[in-house]
Amino acid sequence: MSTSVADPVALRAWCDEGRLWLGMEDGRVLGIPLGFFPRLMHASFTDRNKLEMSGGGRSLHWDHLDEDLGVAGLMAGRRDNTKLGREHHASCPICRASIGVL
Repeated sequence: MSTSVADPVALRAWCDEGRLWLGMEDGRVLGIPLGFFPRLMHASFTDRNKLEMSGGGRSLHWDHLDEDLGVAGLMAGRRDNTKLGREHHASCPICRASIGVL
């Protein structure tokens, strides 16, 4: 089964020190910089990997971090757009460089 752009499904999700990784149903592997999500970036390695997948692989949830991410949004390149996220993206040199603001 292929992964639809409109309804992507992750079979596996994990974090390392710099990225959130998704193993997709169609075999692709997507790596998202943790800087896109300040709660994940500032969490410990152990806490980042205490994630739950739900919706048949369509969403990710970190109860203890109060973070919920949709796989479709991750694939579309969406970042944290909460006040915390916007403030972080404006001040973080890594995030600013990744969107071409120096």
